[in-house]
Amino acid sequence: MRLVIARCSVDYVGRLKAHLPLATRLLLVKADGSVLVHSDGGSYKPLNWMSPPATLRVSSPEDVDLELGVTEQWTVQSAKTDDRLIINIHEHIHESSHDLGVDPGLIKDGVEADLQRLLADQIETLGTGFSLIRREYFTAIGPVDILARDADGATVAIELKRRGDIDGVEQLTRYLELLNRDPLLAPVRGIFAAQQIKPQAKVLANDRGIDCITLDYDAMRGVDDSESRLF
Repeated sequence: MRLVIARCSVDYVGRLKAHLPLATRLLLVKADGSVLVHSDGGSYKPLNWMSPPATLRVSSPEDVDLELGVTEQWTVQSAKTDDRLIINIHEHIHESSHDLGVDPGLIKDGVEADLQRLLADQIETLGTGFSLIRREYFTAIGPVDILARDADGATVAIELKRRGDIDGVEQLTRYLELLNRDPLLAPVRGIFAAQQIKPQAKVLANDRGIDCITLDYDAMRGVDDSESRLF
């Protein structure tokens, strides 16, 4: 990864047009070909960027740009479209390069994975007579966290989240639509389970006939003696 702190102006040219006036910014050039322009505040997101695949060409500025104080021009060209990111550098303040190696990817803190494993082992937490069909039941649009049967033998799809919001309900809705096309499984109802569920998510789930269950992670792990608590 290459990091450049420079006084620069930035123009995005293509399907959209955007201009960042002259200011001191951080430019990130990543090994995957992406280039990101950051400021020192306002947001964790870049002010502008070019996604990979893209190529970076560094050239000397034309006379008109030289008169404006430009010392170097970067042209970042998208490989898929005509979009370009043009960075006019007026002053290099700092530059360094670092080999970050192969990233192992995001490893979650284990809560959602643990919730899935614990709930599969303690499936009757959902109700008397529940039985596990399988964890990670794969569909064409992704895996359902847990597929189970209730006491009446009906199929139940369970989506697990650490914090349940509307996106989780939407995700489960898509799974249910697909699962209910399978005559061997239908009818399939849904349960949205999480440690915390936002009120808006509960309203949406109720509107779609999805049950909501709040899970006590510590109690399921056996590290919280809920019977001895006053509250």
